[in-house]
Amino acid sequence: MCGLAGLFSPRAEDARPFPRAMIDAMTEAVHHRGPDEGSAHVEPHVALGHRRLSIIDVATGQQPLANEDGSVIVVFNGEIYNFRELVRELEAAGHVFHTRSDTEVIVHGWEQWGEDCVTRFRGMFAFALWDRNRKTLFLARDRLGVKPMYWGRLPDGTVAFGSELKALTALPGFPRRLDERAVEDFMALGYVPDPRTIWRDAQKLPPAHALTWRVGDREPRVRRYWDVSFEPDARIGLDDACDELRERLREAVDLRMISEVPLGAFLSGGVDSSVVVATMAGLAAEPVKTCSIAFDVAEFDESEYARAVATRYGTDHYVEEVRSDDFSLIDRLPDLYDEPFADSSALPTFRVCALARKRVTVALSGDGGDETFGGYRRYGLHLMEERMRGAVPLGLRRAVFGPLGDAFPKLDWLPRPFRAKTTLQALGRDAVHAYFHTMSILRHDERMPLYTEGFRRRLAGYDAIELFREHARNAPTDQPLALIQYLDYQTYLPGDINVKVDRASMAHSLETREPLMDHPLVEWMARLPQSLKIDGESKLLLKKAAEPMLPHDVLYRKKMGFAVPMAKWLRGPLRARMDAAIASPALADADILDTARLREMARQHVAGERDWSSGLWSVMCLSQFIERQGAGARPAALHEEAAVHA
Repeated sequence: MCGLAGLFSPRAEDARPFPRAMIDAMTEAVHHRGPDEGSAHVEPHVALGHRRLSIIDVATGQQPLANEDGSVIVVFNGEIYNFRELVRELEAAGHVFHTRSDTEVIVHGWEQWGEDCVTRFRGMFAFALWDRNRKTLFLARDRLGVKPMYWGRLPDGTVAFGSELKALTALPGFPRRLDERAVEDFMALGYVPDPRTIWRDAQKLPPAHALTWRVGDREPRVRRYWDVSFEPDARIGLDDACDELRERLREAVDLRMISEVPLGAFLSGGVDSSVVVATMAGLAAEPVKTCSIAFDVAEFDESEYARAVATRYGTDHYVEEVRSDDFSLIDRLPDLYDEPFADSSALPTFRVCALARKRVTVALSGDGGDETFGGYRRYGLHLMEERMRGAVPLGLRRAVFGPLGDAFPKLDWLPRPFRAKTTLQALGRDAVHAYFHTMSILRHDERMPLYTEGFRRRLAGYDAIELFREHARNAPTDQPLALIQYLDYQTYLPGDINVKVDRASMAHSLETREPLMDHPLVEWMARLPQSLKIDGESKLLLKKAAEPMLPHDVLYRKKMGFAVPMAKWLRGPLRARMDAAIASPALADADILDTARLREMARQHVAGERDWSSGLWSVMCLSQFIERQGAGARPAALHEEAAVHA
């Protein structure tokens, strides 16, 4: 796992080498991603920098890495899990390898297959490749967006790119101009979804996309090289599907256990991480190292279930308790994420990564399981609502259920199925609008009154739902479950889950690997019938396949999630912080949110009249980001902070 950075000049007439200090500043900004060693390559038109966390081929896998004659050079973040198979294929084609690193298959793969090389790579990756002979820069990102890639332009036309936004903002000339659409996306979803970033002059390369830019071209060519298909495959029975799933899981986990440094796993006690650990135990010659955190509040604590799995498989299990008032990390969030980021589970995720790094350098996780196997409770609720929507024409539903939903009181304290307002509003919308409504932290009628008149004017009518509609138009399916899984693959998974885990783990120089996001596994699951995913039970196939491996109460208990008591915090120990964020002069100067309306939100929450915790936490994150980043504050040295707090 590593950090990369680079500069590129697409102007044919501008062949001056970039100052070494520029690329050094960028790579130093991502030092925490690769503390073991770093280097850079500079030549006319391009500069490539790298920070390395040594995992495979510790002795000879340094980067930037070149082919035999030095004409193709790459910097790489991630793992190519099928690299040994590719090495054999490329050697048979005449290529000569000088390292045992998975990185080298990228340069030879480019020579052999060109841009299509990315379709041959099985893994998590983001890389930048320079082909001197073709005068071409090539950027690529893995299929499910596990590894990040940011790029943007400086005022002089120079293109900058890197593993994190801080690599770009480390350049003195980078313009920090807030993107109003990104702010609207954030206020709706709690994160900034691909391809936007919080800054107008930078963007994310989306998952499963590659960028090709030749010297002399004014603009790059950006293309999607992969998409998940939900076309039904040949029918398969439950028993056969269970057998095949166990074998696919075994292969996906086995590939991710290749390492020359200590390796272990996160074990939350949930289904996904427990399945991964059980599979690892069947493959490992030594006890698997597992780690989990316990909460001092029973409703958030899964450690009992984690301990049961650890005991069953004789893992070397390590547990630390996190207090329910552990919010000391809040001040570091803007520097960690470089954007406003409001998923409060980032706090315990940071802690469990710190815990894991005390014992291992690589940790397998269960991330992606809910999207792949149909695990979210919202999936079942959406299917129920979709059946009801299918029985009544949209026009009639809008006329009847919409006004009823608007008039019905909001009962935040009830479970979702019993919130009549939420259900009625959902029934008055089409499927995409309803799912966006479900995923929204603040709904349209809650966000728009919060904005100042000036901000609404600058938005020019933009609504965050437009992103969901665009993805839905491009979706290779119209099946109810498949459609919302696809939307999650394009938005929530890369924009929230993967960002959260990548930044938290990399702050501690910890590599995380996600076997449940293995793309052949994702493709196979996507083509199975809905009845094998959700049929009165979420994650039906995974749970049935895991019955010989795990206790019944681990598989079939109520899903808990990785939550913190945010509503309680904002009524108690974080109340003063909340009030200060609302009253922030920097937030007021940004002319985004109406202070009087925010104060009323806070009053209602503290009084227990409404649960505004998610929305108020988002406001706090935005306010803090603007104060730290918007004011031009330099990113903190995350590798130093992580060492102190590990």
